[in-house]
Amino acid sequence: METIGRFSHFALRAFWAALASLHRPRECCRQFYRIYVGALPLAGVTGLALGLVIWMHLHQVLLNLGTGYVDLLPRALGLAVTLEFAPIGAGLIVAGRSGASLGAELGSMKLSEQIDAIEVLGISPMKLLVGPRVLACILALPLLTVVITALAVAGSFLAEVLGGSMSWQGYQNELLRDLRLADVIPAILKTSVFGFLVGVTGCYFGVHADGGTEGVGRAATRGVVVSIFLVAVSNVFLVRIIQLIGA
Repeated sequence: METIGRFSHFALRAFWAALASLHRPRECCRQFYRIYVGALPLAGVTGLALGLVIWMHLHQVLLNLGTGYVDLLPRALGLAVTLEFAPIGAGLIVAGRSGASLGAELGSMKLSEQIDAIEVLGISPMKLLVGPRVLACILALPLLTVVITALAVAGSFLAEVLGGSMSWQGYQNELLRDLRLADVIPAILKTSVFGFLVGVTGCYFGVHADGGTEGVGRAATRGVVVSIFLVAVSNVFLVRIIQLIGA
């Protein structure tokens, strides 16, 4: 309970520090570039793989039900990717990549007493170090979700071209038939919560690292594990909240 209390207090301070970081756009852009651009290659591969694999599974299943059911494939794939697979995929990618890097980076600064030196100078480490990183995670996740969604749709249409019979116009019409902005926008925006949790978790374990070089490794590992756990758990609650609001 003590650890949960400390983490919650740190998260609250990090939230206000992230808002205050809007007045330091250069540092925020630098951190955003590191997180977003660094995750783009993995997000691109994930998106294409999702589109191809989901198409192969659904196409075979629907084909077994009858040729008339195959036309439902774009609609099912669009809903699955846009509402769930792309958001959770982006969250896990950043949790695995940035959760470790934030923990290791701030852990190294903690153990080399750089953070203590910043405090001695009268500068808040929360505003200087934590705020820009958390804000960058919050902004990067929705954009990565859009990238994964777009590439998943492109990958699924590529599979349709190679193994199906629908034209791009027909595929697009079916894909967009059941997608509504009222569903898509909340699904994308919920990844900002994922970004906040990942940024706070990585920074928390980095700032509280101890035990020499092994402590840096522990901070990085804990940052990844707890980030993935929080993303998975928060997704369940966020989906239910979105459903209740939209009902």
